[in-house]
Amino acid sequence: MDVFSKKKRSEIMSKIGSKDTKIEILFRKALWKKGFRYRKNSSKHFGKPDIVLPKYKTVIFIDSCFWHSCPKHGYLPKSNLGYWRKKFERNKERDCEVKKYYKKIDWKLFRVWEHNIKKDPSKPLNAILKKIVGKTIKNNRFESKN
Repeated sequence: MDVFSKKKRSEIMSKIGSKDTKIEILFRKALWKKGFRYRKNSSKHFGKPDIVLPKYKTVIFIDSCFWHSCPKHGYLPKSNLGYWRKKFERNKERDCEVKKYYKKIDWKLFRVWEHNIKKDPSKPLNAILKKIVGKTIKNNRFESKN
C-alpha cells in the first residue's frame, strides 16, 4: 500500500520531468561544446529521442537508471509491485521497438545510462562521437583514429 493518497501520489509523479533533466542538460552542453548541433526531444522522430543529430542520422537516448531498470542501479519499488513490474517491462519493450525501428531505417542509435553521464559525460560522449564520425574530438578538433 502506498503511503500517499492517490491525489498526493499523482501530484508527486506529475513533477517528474521527462525532458531537460540535469543529466540531459549536462550531456547536451558537452555535445554543444564539441561543436555538434542537434535537435532535442524531437516528437518528429520515433520514440521522441532526447537528442537527434540529423546530419549524422543518429539518435541518442539518455536512460534514467530507475525508469529503464539499470542493471547496476535500478530497483523495484516495494509497494504496488504489479504496477511497477508491468511499467518497467513495458519500458523495456518500448526500448526494443525503438531500436528495431532505427536499425530498419539505417540510423545509429545510442543509449547512455544516467550513471555514466554523472560519472564523466565526456567518456560516453567521446565513444559516441568516435562511432559517428570515425574520429575522436579533442579541444574541438577532429583527430584521426590512426
